[in-house]
Amino acid sequence: MAVKASLSGFPEWLPDGRLVELQVLDTARRVFELHGFTSLETRSVEPIDVLLRKGEIDKEVYAVHRLHGDDDGRLALHFDLTVPFARYIVENAGQLAFPLRRYQIQKVWRGERPQEGRFREFTQADIDIIDVDHLAGHHDAEMAIIMAEVFASLPMPPTIICLNNRKVLEGFYRGLGVDDIPAVLRAIDKLDKIGREKVMALLVEAGLRPDQATACLDLADIRAADDSFVERVRALGVSDPLLDQGLAELAEVIRAVNRDHPGAALVDLHVARGLDYYTGTVYETQVVGFEDFGSICSGGRYDSLASDGRTTYPGVGISLGVTRLVALLLGRDLVEVSRPVPSAVLVAVVDEGSREASDGVAHQLRARGIPCEVAARADKFGKQIKYADRRRIPFVWFPDPAGDTVKDIRSGEQVGADATTWTPPDTDLRPRVVAATDSDEGAS
Repeated sequence: MAVKASLSGFPEWLPDGRLVELQVLDTARRVFELHGFTSLETRSVEPIDVLLRKGEIDKEVYAVHRLHGDDDGRLALHFDLTVPFARYIVENAGQLAFPLRRYQIQKVWRGERPQEGRFREFTQADIDIIDVDHLAGHHDAEMAIIMAEVFASLPMPPTIICLNNRKVLEGFYRGLGVDDIPAVLRAIDKLDKIGREKVMALLVEAGLRPDQATACLDLADIRAADDSFVERVRALGVSDPLLDQGLAELAEVIRAVNRDHPGAALVDLHVARGLDYYTGTVYETQVVGFEDFGSICSGGRYDSLASDGRTTYPGVGISLGVTRLVALLLGRDLVEVSRPVPSAVLVAVVDEGSREASDGVAHQLRARGIPCEVAARADKFGKQIKYADRRRIPFVWFPDPAGDTVKDIRSGEQVGADATTWTPPDTDLRPRVVAATDSDEGAS
């Protein structure tokens, strides 16, 4: 379903793959709007200094330069949608109503090494809620609840949204007496990629004693489907006010998610998120059975990313990696597409002299919301049927002054039909993306 483009990291889907992508986009948009989010779009470029202020991403930014003339400033393509959104909020705060609920579906660019599920150009679908000075904590759970609803509406394996809170991590490290907390966060964030032993080495290199490093890894081992994680953290014997605050916040989030979508989320204390602007709840999402693929949806709370120096606009958001999810669904053969074209009907042409009659049938069908196309050439009907079969168009319409007929080319059944009343079955009206019937692959 996908084309390996000659330009590495810039995916191009074949028609079937594009239909899968549209299914994900349409589902996300529908669920976001059901929850009251309004659509916004920001520009594709930002000043480089704005992008590089937040997080360890300087090696992943694509700079933009004019071919002729002097640049009026150093610009780069945005690497996510959160930093541009924060800038947008500050610039337009006087014209916005808070709390603002927005969704944003756009391309982003990162100059990282392409590999399975990782691209240099890809589409994200973000939701964020942002307020003035204070953002209520219940919105943290809302992010996970909404994304759980998106995933449940798609033809894909189950997902688990993994939850953590940066205050739990930072408070625990502070309680241990760790000096370089950002270095510890970056090391813990690599656990899935490099394993416990190598992370242990990174922690020691960052100045931690072996017992401190072991405690950090013991914390990262804790997972729970409910608020029982609190006592397991307490049992590690570390105390700090920030840790207490983080544990309370995280416990409330998992309880709220479980009330709405039991089993959709899991507390996982090794989730750290590499970007520096996260200050509270953080999210990563695994597809069950395909954990080796990595996270398809992530985000978190950012209390100070958007500020004009006088007013702060705290927010929380979560981002669905649309291209990444589509790559998983296609690359692991997890979905099937009923047909690669929207047409439910091919209207046959008896001869070029009667093309007007075929066009009239198509006009009547389209007026009633039935996608169709008229045969490009007045070939023998057998060739026109083969054309429809190649495109997996289920029905062929045969105009006839004595009475039109329509044929289901899958079953061979042909019946009389009137273009002002005939309708295909609902399952044939639009292309359908469904879970593959023979897909039972799990993680390697």
